[in-house]
Amino acid sequence: MPRRKAAPEVNAGSMADIAFLLLIFFLVTTTIETDAGLDRMLPPMEPPTDQDVIIRQKNIFTVNINKNGQLLVEDNLMNLKDLRKAATAFLENNADGSCSYCKGKKDPASSDNPTKAIISLKNDRETKYSTYITVQNELVGAYNDLRNREAQKLYKQDFTKMEAEYLNPETPSAIRDDLKDKVKRIQDMFPQKLSEAETSTN
Repeated sequence: MPRRKAAPEVNAGSMADIAFLLLIFFLVTTTIETDAGLDRMLPPMEPPTDQDVIIRQKNIFTVNINKNGQLLVEDNLMNLKDLRKAATAFLENNADGSCSYCKGKKDPASSDNPTKAIISLKNDRETKYSTYITVQNELVGAYNDLRNREAQKLYKQDFTKMEAEYLNPETPSAIRDDLKDKVKRIQDMFPQKLSEAETSTN
């Protein structure tokens, strides 16, 4: 009776090494998407006061975004392309005449001066994130346009570049010290008071 041949064995000793190398390969070559967000600096905490702060309605610029992405600015429908111009006009309206560098129309029904002007943004819970970001960019752009104008007038520089250089930790301390007062001066001229109201559900 002929002897039966033994079945060949599969050498599985290197399978763990191969799996490990494949794992390393996919970890190195795979790109992981990161969520985009808004770069915002919180205002410094102010000491509490016993007196209630009274804000006049004309010093509040209301912007509402509905679930369809439509803008309701001061209770009127507005195209997104007109938002920055309207916000800029509100911020430097200068109704009380106290702002020497403002070029507003001094409309008595609009904001008194840039330090009192507040932009209030409210969106619907179903508002698209891309629309929300675009509206935010336009409103912040209104502040930046005014700040850039004054920075060019005073220092022959763009405020956005000055601020970015000042906030960059790699900037030499001597340059940062020089920029500190300049950046603060421009920020005080047009303080960014952008308030987000509670999201509506309908």
